[in-house]
Amino acid sequence: MSGRIFTHTPVGYLEIISDGTALIGISSCSEPFGDVSGDSVAAEAERQLAEYFTGKRRRFELPLRLCGTDFRLRVWNALADIPFGSTVSYSGIAAAAGSPKACRAVGNAVGKNPFLIVLPCHRVIASDGTLGGFSADINIKKYLLEFEKNIL
Repeated sequence: MSGRIFTHTPVGYLEIISDGTALIGISSCSEPFGDVSGDSVAAEAERQLAEYFTGKRRRFELPLRLCGTDFRLRVWNALADIPFGSTVSYSGIAAAAGSPKACRAVGNAVGKNPFLIVLPCHRVIASDGTLGGFSADINIKKYLLEFEKNIL
C-alpha cells in the first residue's frame, strides 16, 4: 500500500509520498491536490516534520527510497550529514561526495533532492556565503536557515 498526504507547515504545504515501506518524496506545493491516502510511513514523516518545526527534532529517522545516479546518491548522503543549524558550501559537498571539482554537478544534484527538509539541501550555500539556488521557493530556504539559527 502506498500513501500520499499533505501537511501544513510554517513554510506552506508539503506533499509526503511513500510506497508503503519507505518515503519516495517530500516536496513543497502551494495547496493540497488530488487523492490523499496516508499510510504509517507518511504519517511518521508528518510527525517528525511537526517535531522539527517545533524545535524538538534536529535529525530525521525515516526510511528513504533514494533513486538516482551513483553521484546523486553520494551527494544526497552528504546532505544528511550536515548538522542542524550549520551550512556547507557546494564545494564542501563536492569534497564529501568524493568529487571535489564537481561543484556545478553538486548544485544540480542538490536541486534534484527528492526529500525537502529531511535531506537538508537548504543548508548548502555558495562559498561566498550567498544562498545559491533552491529547488523550492528561495524564501523557504531563507526561513529554514533562520529558523534553525534561532533554535540554536
